Amino acid sequence: MNGAGMNGAERITAEAATPASTATPMSTGAPLPSGASYRAAGVDVSAGDRAVELMRGHVARATRPEVVGSLGGFAGLFALDTARYRRPLLASSTDGVGTKIALARALDTHDTVGIDLVAMVVDDLVVCGAEPLFLLDYIACGALVPARIAEIVSGIAAGCEQAGAALVGGETAEHPGLMGSDDYDLAATGVGVVEADGVLGPELVRPGDVVVAMASSGIHSNGFSLVRHILFGPVDSGQPGGVAETAAAGLRSYVPSLGDTLGRSLLTPTRIYAKDCLALAAAVEVHAFAHITGGGLAANIARVIPAGLVATLDRASWAVPPIFGLLAERGAVTQADMESTFNQGIGMVAVLPADAVPEALALLAERAVPSWVVGEIGAAADENHPGGEHGAAGLRDTAAVGEPGADSTPRTRARLIGQHPA
Repeated sequence: MNGAGMNGAERITAEAATPASTATPMSTGAPLPSGASYRAAGVDVSAGDRAVELMRGHVARATRPEVVGSLGGFAGLFALDTARYRRPLLASSTDGVGTKIALARALDTHDTVGIDLVAMVVDDLVVCGAEPLFLLDYIACGALVPARIAEIVSGIAAGCEQAGAALVGGETAEHPGLMGSDDYDLAATGVGVVEADGVLGPELVRPGDVVVAMASSGIHSNGFSLVRHILFGPVDSGQPGGVAETAAAGLRSYVPSLGDTLGRSLLTPTRIYAKDCLALAAAVEVHAFAHITGGGLAANIARVIPAGLVATLDRASWAVPPIFGLLAERGAVTQADMESTFNQGIGMVAVLPADAVPEALALLAERAVPSWVVGEIGAAADENHPGGEHGAAGLRDTAAVGEPGADSTPRTRARLIGQHPA
């Protein structure tokens, strides 16, 4: 995948060089400098070859029987067994890691963000009920450092193993002069498959359904611009990740409330729920999943709640993990801003019938996924009586998320009530 030619795409492509003695740049009419080459321009093709060899073993682990071919081709091939499905639909998702990469660079730890990358893609795919099949990644960097690229890909491969997906290809591109030599960014696209009559979503959600929360492993991969603003202040362009030396020292400090250093706590990889969600949907009736990413709990659940219904979510059902409390305290961040930025300890939710809850909780416990009932689905409040069946007092300490209906009247889809345990 990453390097000078992996399974899905060439990693570093050397263009044919025009002889320096005859080449004339069109823009200036001046001759090229003597000895001009791709390497002199900042692109090291041989480094791409070394990166491929370093990552080869990692990529080999992230495979499936349907993968066709081996490393070195121009496209990744995957033989979808259509005989397994009645009416298969392909699902696709693309995403990145965002500014969490700045912390990885500041700590010189690059394998965890690869897991984050996979999680952001496959956990979006599984929301509709799709099984992740394969991923392709893209790594852009200022200068190709083989060991670092291999470390990143080792995390991507590990994430694919966790998700049951194959890593069939990718691309690494050097952008000298446009990115700093220490800079890099990640993106990936994944493809999954789901039966047409097995697609999950708002159409299946009913009044009386229960919302089951699945614990996050930490901050996951959203909200890191706020994290960096709180903890590191202005960007120091002269330091890795833009993190000043004093702030980087703080990242390496042990925080008793976290039971670890601040840096390792922040870089904890995103939990990958794909296999757990698929197992849950195979065992019990599930109406919808929601991946809790940017926007927080209420905003993401609102995406799978149909018009006329509301998800009421009780903060009293879970304690917010310490990392979020630390950020709120150090940044004097309001509860509303915390809830609209971070997952607050919930990374995925399932919406399912009430009679399926005991079996669902037992299954998730067997799979070592902490889970609990966080709320329920009911009829939306009457617009003339905003408190609905809870009354006006029921909306105190409540955050609501809605979207306009066809008549442009706000229709509340999800709301948080109560307060977290001390």
